[in-house]
Amino acid sequence: MAHIVAVTACPTGIAHTFMAAEALRRAAQTAGHTVRVETQGSVGTQDALSAADIAAADAVILAADVNIDEARFAGKTIVRASTQDAIRDAAALIGRAAPSSAAAPAAASGPLHVVGITACPTGIAHTFMAAEGLEGGAKKLGYTAKIETQGSVGAGNTLTPEDIQKADLVVIAADTNVDLSRFTGKRVYVTGTKPAIKDGSEVIRTAQAQATVHGASATGGADASSPDFVAQAAAAKASKNAGVPPFYKHLMTGVSHMLPFVVAGGLLIALAFAIGSFQFGDQGIFIYEDKYAGTLGNTLFKIGANGAFGLFVPVLAGYIAFSIADRPGLAPGMIGGFLAGLTGSGFLGGIIAGFLAGYIVLWLTRSIKLPRTLEGLKPTLLLPLLGTLAVGLLMMFVIGKPVAAALTGLTTWLQGLGNTSAGLLGALLGAMMAFDMGGPINKAAYTFSTGLLGAKVYGPIAAVMAAGMTPPLALFLATLVFKNRFTKDEVEAGKAAGVLGVSFITEGAIPFAARDPLRVIPSLMIGSAAAGAISMAAGCLLRAPHGGIFVLFIPNAVTNLPMYVVAILAGTVISTVMLGVLKKPLDADGLPIVKNAPQAVNAAD
Repeated sequence: MAHIVAVTACPTGIAHTFMAAEALRRAAQTAGHTVRVETQGSVGTQDALSAADIAAADAVILAADVNIDEARFAGKTIVRASTQDAIRDAAALIGRAAPSSAAAPAAASGPLHVVGITACPTGIAHTFMAAEGLEGGAKKLGYTAKIETQGSVGAGNTLTPEDIQKADLVVIAADTNVDLSRFTGKRVYVTGTKPAIKDGSEVIRTAQAQATVHGASATGGADASSPDFVAQAAAAKASKNAGVPPFYKHLMTGVSHMLPFVVAGGLLIALAFAIGSFQFGDQGIFIYEDKYAGTLGNTLFKIGANGAFGLFVPVLAGYIAFSIADRPGLAPGMIGGFLAGLTGSGFLGGIIAGFLAGYIVLWLTRSIKLPRTLEGLKPTLLLPLLGTLAVGLLMMFVIGKPVAAALTGLTTWLQGLGNTSAGLLGALLGAMMAFDMGGPINKAAYTFSTGLLGAKVYGPIAAVMAAGMTPPLALFLATLVFKNRFTKDEVEAGKAAGVLGVSFITEGAIPFAARDPLRVIPSLMIGSAAAGAISMAAGCLLRAPHGGIFVLFIPNAVTNLPMYVVAILAGTVISTVMLGVLKKPLDADGLPIVKNAPQAVNAAD
């Protein structure tokens, strides 16, 4: 009797996938062999093959009409066919596979080889700093490493099937959801970007001790037959252990996909005002009015405001749902987000719609049990229909109007703030931006402010960008003015922090805060709070939600530009002075200089 494993897949992942799997099972049973079949469909992977299944297999059958990652089957005899071949003559495929046997591949020798993925909501600084931390940590331990970065410009240093095949350990350092399907059968450890930035070698050591085989069969529980739920539970557990709530990861997955729409829309609107000012002078600020229809400025405004801004709430909601329930959640989430726009509930309604859609579809996927031959009805008919119906009715009759009223009240309150109240709000948002420099508190302030753009509230985002530029700019200035407070490496890093600061990448301050958090973080928070307070109190408005100093040169992108520049400069100078006061002078070895040291220290004099 032979033990066979198989994978079936077709382009839609519906009928042929499950029919081929069933045919192989029946043929193997008739021939007296055992077979375990993994189906790869539009509802995700079902009956995923574990590393133990593959190791014990005498042969592998790949009955697929799409590309299948064969890396995990290295060293095994593989019989390749189409799903049609399996449906028509499964016995022949079983006959070709049954006589074959292959030994399990030899254990890897030499240093441990680590692969991984890093990702953060914006896909900028945290992503690459975490990758650098893991690579440096692996090198320190004498291991080899290749880390893929999933950033805002796409994947970098992409892992190939060969890289994954030879990997001994997979480390995922991410603050958003990452697809783990290609690591089935590998030992995987999931954490956030911050631990990897702080100490990559410690993360790798922890991964060696705690990593679990991804895709291994669950034991016990009503959902053991659903690998998607097993993987999700494992990821949720890992997230909890890393101190990052699943709620935050789902929200940040939505935000990371939303940001390109917000940034593109905001910059197009800013360009529309610039072109309008060039063509029509002071009246260019009204380029959105119908009397300018057909002009380039008016067209760009429509593309930004109606196109990009019109999509950012559906995208936010859709990818929150996608993070929770995978592909089946995407359509109900996006439709719920669109309905949030129709009901006037804006980004708050979109967030609620995304979580509702995700958890409703997840529950439906878990609850609806169909015969294997009808399983394809779930992703194409039942889940989109029932998920959209439930979310749509809730948004239209239960959630939409109350949330719209709350958003209207919030908008009215923000627009009616006096100088003092506005300054206090700006100080709060500014302090949040500097508290964890790209972490959950920072992202909460930024998400709140960008969400208000849809309601034409532009003050908070101006305060947030000014406050977000201040920390790295202050550290750049402090490394020039107070060189004796920093090590040589920090002085060099200060130059890079300056570039990141003018680009509105707050994460440039993280290496300094990690080394001396008790002095650096309060210094930065005070300066950022001042920048935010001045910006809001002066009535500064920003229509481009990213871009740093570069958007200041676009006419009408910033209202009250002189005071906005003052806010950034004031916050930078305040933080710089605080750093000079709180940080202690260092000696040539980078150690604090102790006053009243014993005379023996100066014996060389």
